[in-house]
Amino acid sequence: MSETRRQSYSQKEKEKTFEKEFLPHIDSMYNFAYRLTFDEDDAKDLVQDTYLKAYRFIESFEKGTNAKAWLFRILKNSFINDFRKKSKQPSKVDYQEVETFYNSEDVDQSITTDLRIETVQDMIGDEISNALNSLDVDFRTVIILCDLEGFKYDEMAKILDIPIGTVRSRLHRARNLLKERLSDYAKKMGYKN
Repeated sequence: MSETRRQSYSQKEKEKTFEKEFLPHIDSMYNFAYRLTFDEDDAKDLVQDTYLKAYRFIESFEKGTNAKAWLFRILKNSFINDFRKKSKQPSKVDYQEVETFYNSEDVDQSITTDLRIETVQDMIGDEISNALNSLDVDFRTVIILCDLEGFKYDEMAKILDIPIGTVRSRLHRARNLLKERLSDYAKKMGYKN
């Protein structure tokens, strides 16, 4: 059994490490969180939770190691824990509030006619993003970590807590799924094979 070496940080060292090692990755963290949650507010909450945990457990971070990979692992674990928690809760809708809104005279009748039009308008022209977002979370995660964030296979294995062979396998399958889903789009854009 390997024990996690704990660093001993003074308050000033904690702040310096947080500022120099962790904060530069906040944009990457947000992009990853957004790709997992598909919601700006949820992504911001997830990043905030990640940084809070990183600061709280900074003693388990070893100086000189990959801070970005450490943060991504915290974010991924937080996402999974939140996902499990939410999936066990039934969804809640206040039907009284909905009924009151739609029965009021203030409601704009044009928004109630056909919501499909608005949905389709948001999807047009964003084929790559839609194809990526349609992937299962395991496949989407490896694509984001490797192809968008530039992590190496061994770093991804540590972040996702899976063997490196599984990383390679998921990445291969994810890329093939993307290729399949984007083939028509590629042909329209003039690409062959």
